[in-house]
Amino acid sequence: MLVFWEQRLAILATPKTGSTAIEAALESLAAVSIQRPPALKHTNVARFHRFIGPYLEATAGEPFTIVALMREPRDWLGSWYRYRQREDIPDQANSTTDISFDAFVTAWCSDPQPAYAAVGSQARFLCPPNGKRADKIFRYESIEDFIEFLEDRLDFQILLPRLNVSPSAPMNLSKETEALLAQTAAEDFRLYESLT
Repeated sequence: MLVFWEQRLAILATPKTGSTAIEAALESLAAVSIQRPPALKHTNVARFHRFIGPYLEATAGEPFTIVALMREPRDWLGSWYRYRQREDIPDQANSTTDISFDAFVTAWCSDPQPAYAAVGSQARFLCPPNGKRADKIFRYESIEDFIEFLEDRLDFQILLPRLNVSPSAPMNLSKETEALLAQTAAEDFRLYESLT
């Protein structure tokens, strides 16, 4: 998460949407940069509004604009799946080695989810139920719009490095799993489709 004091701007780090590269490019400009531990780096909208936002707004005397990226839901799950195939994953219960993408998505759609598929939901991260959503959400697949917004707001040219890129892996889904995903992630797909 990055906070820009003068611009009254906060960038939330939605997991698996290039947050490491964004932080590398903009950390030197930020008044606050939270990169560790992951629970703080990936502060969601609900926690921001409950804990961080009120403090910032009380101190600044005005609200902050909250912005974030969202990835197409199937592709987002694919990024998690590939990321958790790394050999150096600390907790093997989170590893997707020897698990197909189809099995991973099916596990993500189950309740309860096994540890390797418990990666959350972008919709819940960005738009909590009965809560206030992020002010601006950009599509990861159109990251150039996000960069243009930030360059205008920060008056700074941004060059994103390629960091924390997941390894490649087959990402085939059966028709049955596609249908299950569409049903289980309906909120995520609706939010993504609403972004322009």
